[in-house]
Amino acid sequence: MDLRKIKKLIDLLEESNLAELEIKEGEEVVRLSRVPKGGVTVAAPVVQAAPVAVAAPVAAAAPAEAAPADAGLPAGHVVKAPMVGTFYASASPGAAAFVKVGQQVKAGETLGIIEAMKMFNQIEADVAGTVKAILLENGQPVEFDQPMFVIG
Repeated sequence: MDLRKIKKLIDLLEESNLAELEIKEGEEVVRLSRVPKGGVTVAAPVVQAAPVAVAAPVAAAAPAEAAPADAGLPAGHVVKAPMVGTFYASASPGAAAFVKVGQQVKAGETLGIIEAMKMFNQIEADVAGTVKAILLENGQPVEFDQPMFVIG
């Protein structure tokens, strides 16, 4: 798929109210999705011989109970990783982090991103409150169900 087609797809996504757009042309796949501030991220074209597995949309992390006292985490609601991947605190390398310790967040607000299989999945707050702890560093690998944030 050539660059002109990808640019036209980006324009189409920006003009519409779509959140994501995925196009398959033969064995090439291009997936575009909006980031919170109206920008667009582009997943590089992927050439695969096997059928492409499409990941289900990622909702907010599953509800988690308050952290046990012996875990060494601050008291509050723990947001856990819904998948295995690489954690990113911001939308791009030079951008400011989505959240900082002490910041007030609303339910549904983006806390970070997990990249899994060249797909960027937003991690959203499932409760409103104050970010008490960010338990991951930018670029750090994350495991399924690993605590990521504490919101109190």
